[in-house]
Amino acid sequence: MSASTGSDSTRDRIVVAATAEFARHGIAGARIERIAKAARTSKERIYAYFRSKEELYGTVVAREMALVAEATRMDPTDLPGYAGRVHDYFVAHPERFRLMNWGRLELADDTPVDPDDPIQATVRRKTEQLRNAQKAGHLDATWDPADILMFVNQLAQSWAGQSDLMPADEEERASFPAARRAAIVAAVQRLFPAATA
Repeated sequence: MSASTGSDSTRDRIVVAATAEFARHGIAGARIERIAKAARTSKERIYAYFRSKEELYGTVVAREMALVAEATRMDPTDLPGYAGRVHDYFVAHPERFRLMNWGRLELADDTPVDPDDPIQATVRRKTEQLRNAQKAGHLDATWDPADILMFVNQLAQSWAGQSDLMPADEEERASFPAARRAAIVAAVQRLFPAATA
């Protein structure tokens, strides 16, 4: 079906409205009625596209994962640069950082892992990229690729959503974000140095 058709347009409006709703209220706090109103449609129409609120959240997260991947582009030979881009993205889009974290906070730990889950698919793809970089001699092969990915992403996101830790002094506030970014890049460089040309 073409993206320009009316039904796809309705679905797109639902996803956009749901993105804002989930980012603001989480999964449990999100209301289908508010999503329907913001999307200029009905609750029934939403449920015609998505069987549950959780399925709608999964669709929203898949879309967000694609946006993050496009904006940050992981280069396994330059993980410090990648960490800087991830930091920049989530500092510029704190609502998207919140959106991604709601699933970790609210979805049950005993839920079976869905192999088609967008987060699982992204982790598999990036882990394979890192493994290939290790085989090519660009990364220390003694690290497990899953640990590399986790450590780099956690460092990169460490200052996202931490606006309450900004210094009170106005002059110090001006240089604070750049200093935090530099510290993240330096930390990743020490752990996983960028490959030299």
